[in-house]
Amino acid sequence: MKDEFFKPEKQDIKQQSLSNKQGTSCEHVSESTASEFLSHLTQIENQQYQKYIQFIEQGVSREQARIGLPVNIYTEWYWKCDLHNIFNFLSLRMDSHSQKEIRVFAESMFELVKMVFPVSCQAFLDYRMGGITLTRLELEAFKNKKKTLSIQNKRENKEYEEKLKKMEIEFD
Repeated sequence: MKDEFFKPEKQDIKQQSLSNKQGTSCEHVSESTASEFLSHLTQIENQQYQKYIQFIEQGVSREQARIGLPVNIYTEWYWKCDLHNIFNFLSLRMDSHSQKEIRVFAESMFELVKMVFPVSCQAFLDYRMGGITLTRLELEAFKNKKKTLSIQNKRENKEYEEKLKKMEIEFD
């Protein structure tokens, strides 16, 4: 595989989410910060890649030399996996809450799988991605026509609220 590095588009560089330590905000960084960030990426990619090549030429194994490469270098891999586990991966990574970059990857992967398994992929969309699974606490609240769960966990209550919206159900 050609040695290439992933870089986000300038318009996709956003601020850190204030509510999710691993998430991205909808707010963009300034134009100058985005430009500086992309310039910095290019600089360190080139430096680290040149060092990688240098150490390989000096006899260091590829497995060890690549430890110093940036994490945004593309990787090629071969994956042997059953359809059930592919759908597990895709259900997590095609979800709207997933990071954009992995979501784009998963959607592309789904298109490849769909060429081989069109009926299974349609069932996956209908029953897994288009369906809703309720936890015991959510089912209990739903049966009792409650807007919130019996626990104070904000994340779980937010997920329950999203499920009610998806089903277009409002409780008083």
